[in-house]
Amino acid sequence: MKPLTLPKEQREHMIAQIQHFFEIERGESIGDLAADSVLDFFLQSAGPLIYNQALADCRTTLNERMAGLEEDIYALEQHPPLRPRR
Repeated sequence: MKPLTLPKEQREHMIAQIQHFFEIERGESIGDLAADSVLDFFLQSAGPLIYNQALADCRTTLNERMAGLEEDIYALEQHPPLRPRR
């Protein structure tokens, strides 16, 4: 699997979020480089798990929709008229 990457704007936003978290939760100020390293760590370690969960969610949604389509197709079936028995 190719490593997870973020567009520049999203990466900058996440770095700012990490810096804010450290400031609020830990009372520490960290620089851009440290926040970037934290972000890389989580992208590498948690990224695949989050990605796999997203795929599982997609599979579930797809299966639900396919079941609905299958029901719709069965509803379109035509049956010959019943002939009375003699």
